[in-house]
Amino acid sequence: MTTLSNTLALAHQLIAIDSVTPDDKGCQDIMIERLAAIGFRIERLRYEDVDNFWAVRGDSGPLLAFAGHTDVVPTGPVAEWQYPPFEPQIVDGMLYGRGAADMKGSLAAMVTASEEFVAKHPDHSGRIGFLITSDEEGPATNGTVKVVEHLQAQGEHIDWCLVGEPSSTNKVGDIIKNGRRGSLGCEMTINGTQGHVAYPHLADNPIHKAAPALADLSQEHWDEGNDYFPATSFQISNINGGTGATNVIPGTLSVVFNLRFSTELSPEVIKQRVVSILDKHGLNYELNWNLSGLPFLTEKGRLVDAISAAIESATGYQTELSTAGGTSDGRFIAPTGTQVVEVGPVNATIHKVDECVKAEDLDKLHDIYCATLVNMLAQ
Repeated sequence: MTTLSNTLALAHQLIAIDSVTPDDKGCQDIMIERLAAIGFRIERLRYEDVDNFWAVRGDSGPLLAFAGHTDVVPTGPVAEWQYPPFEPQIVDGMLYGRGAADMKGSLAAMVTASEEFVAKHPDHSGRIGFLITSDEEGPATNGTVKVVEHLQAQGEHIDWCLVGEPSSTNKVGDIIKNGRRGSLGCEMTINGTQGHVAYPHLADNPIHKAAPALADLSQEHWDEGNDYFPATSFQISNINGGTGATNVIPGTLSVVFNLRFSTELSPEVIKQRVVSILDKHGLNYELNWNLSGLPFLTEKGRLVDAISAAIESATGYQTELSTAGGTSDGRFIAPTGTQVVEVGPVNATIHKVDECVKAEDLDKLHDIYCATLVNMLAQ
């Protein structure tokens, strides 16, 4: 039987725990035990049904923190999995299991990289931190956002943050995310008057009235983007109207839409422009907005340079910067003035049946994280 590396052994241990969001189920205990053994001070932070912890090693100087989550998304029908989701195994070089890519593999690499770095540099400069939650895949209301608020209240500031989200596209480290678009969602209700389809003059069909406005919203040119971000996009995700009967004009129409926006726009400007379009069409409407994250950007500098150099030394190729994709918990950390970069495994199978990652990629990720620590904190 092949002996697993420290990183792969820890990844197996974490994946074997069915920590479906928001239940940690002991994953953090395993990480805490390993980190405490190498001199990290641990602070457990539980908010309602969510387990979090903050760990730090070192007494003074700039702080480089790893951030991540122990929760995973539900498996879906287990019968559709070729390899049981919580029985990790390596087949043809691929490590299978829920969380292998998102993101227990990254967590394992973070811990083992810190162990190796501390063993070689016990008197390193600055400080190393871990910000870990079990509420990233869920509502994200009692996780990282609460820990960040706690740290701010304590006067603690993270200078640099490395989030272990699966950022890579084709091979580990080929892409690092140095920013994310903002996400602004809305539940819109268009009000009309219900009636019989045979007597339309006695009713007011909200679907008919809304259609031109929805077309205008979908065709609106919101911005050009910039050197770091693509242009803002508007997408309708749900439309619901009608009673189910063929002879009833509905009284209301519900529309759910989302805008992924760049740093060229603010939520306030977007809202004003949406209202302007709706008013132009004379609609009777209600809007319920949800801002789930502002855009953030870490420009080239010490952190980006250190990670880029670490990737090249560990893999032999150069990385590319990207702000594409969805939101991450980096959106809660960046507003405090922290430089945030996301580096993790290939994201091709995240949230899918038979989620997997190349086993050797986790060892490379360990090397990338360790080299980053050396580049940032080694004396």
